[in-house]
Amino acid sequence: MDVSPRETVDVSPKEKGLGTQLRHLLDLMEGDVAKACADLGLGDYRPRFSPIVRALLELGPSPIRDLARAVSVTHSAASQTVAQMSRQGLVVLKPGDDARQHIVHLTAKTHSLLPAIQAEWAATSAAATTLDSELPVPLGEMLAALSDALQRRSFRRRIADAALALGEDSAEGAGLESQKGSATF
Repeated sequence: MDVSPRETVDVSPKEKGLGTQLRHLLDLMEGDVAKACADLGLGDYRPRFSPIVRALLELGPSPIRDLARAVSVTHSAASQTVAQMSRQGLVVLKPGDDARQHIVHLTAKTHSLLPAIQAEWAATSAAATTLDSELPVPLGEMLAALSDALQRRSFRRRIADAALALGEDSAEGAGLESQKGSATF
């Protein structure tokens, strides 16, 4: 079927790839959280700022490295989010003990927005609870179980094992070489 770049093809969610489904769900949920933030007068406040704000409220002023660890993202991802927050006046970076280290502090602007931010957090949490009641397994439980399973055995390892189970030709075709019956990385 020929489809022009501007046309879309209606495909059942089950027919889409796993990554596509996950990104789509995240986009749907984050987009609605962003709209809720706007409804609460938070303007350019983005949902991705909330984990950093929560961590700073809990930990106090912190280096980006510690914030990245606290919110389970890479240093690069935390640094990019902090840079966006800094441009919007939500955080300020001050030198740490080491000249290479920057300590992130919430600004007075962020503290003044906290009542609205916390109202959004409460409403989002309540909405997630109602969503859970419609699902076969609560979303938070499923995400935790998925994270635990991938900590035990990475998806990369699972792909390599599956390719080997499909046969040597599949493993080699996928660039997954085997050695004594197991893929090597």
